[in-house]
Formats: sequence, C-alpha cells, structure tokens
Amino acid sequence: MMVEVEFWQLVTLLVTFLGFVFGAGRVLLGQIDKRLDARFASLEVESKGWRTMERDWMAFKADLPIQYVRREDYVRGQSILEAKMDALALKIENLQLRDRGDR
Repeated sequence: MMVEVEFWQLVTLLVTFLGFVFGAGRVLLGQIDKRLDARFASLEVESKGWRTMERDWMAFKADLPIQYVRREDYVRGQSILEAKMDALALKIENLQLRDRGDR
C-alpha cells in the first residue's frame, strides 16, 4: 500500500499543525496570564493590609515615648524631687533653729 501526498497538501498540513500549536500556546499563555493577574491582585490586597499595619505600628512607636516613662527615668526624677524636698526641709529646720536661738 502506497500513500501519496502532494506538496501543497503537505504544506497545508504543516500550516494547520503550526496554527494549532500557536493557538494552543496562546490559550495556555492566556490562562497563565489570568492566574498571574489573580495572584498579583491578592498580593496587592494583602500588601494594603500590611501597609496599614505598618502605618499603625509607626504611629504606636511615635506615641510610645509620650505615653511611657522608663523606670530609670522615673527613679531619677523621684531622686531629684526627694533631694529638693530634703534641701527645703533642711532650710526650714535651720530657720526654726535660728528663731529659737534668737529668743
């Protein structure tokens, strides 16, 4: 059995096959593009959430020194106040001793 194929039929088969391959590749690339678009859209929504959280964190960090006093700073402040009160008490005591001595 012998099969004869003319040149124009072979060219037509080749062009048809290449068209099929090109069409299938185009469909596959379209699906990949849609999947990538969906992934990037979900990443964009997620990044908006992260940006909001980061903005809130920065606001928290900016407000933290205003609302929080470190223990060392509090102790230092208290020490200064107590020293001033001790000095004032000493002055008052000295004045009381002078008044008693003048009598």
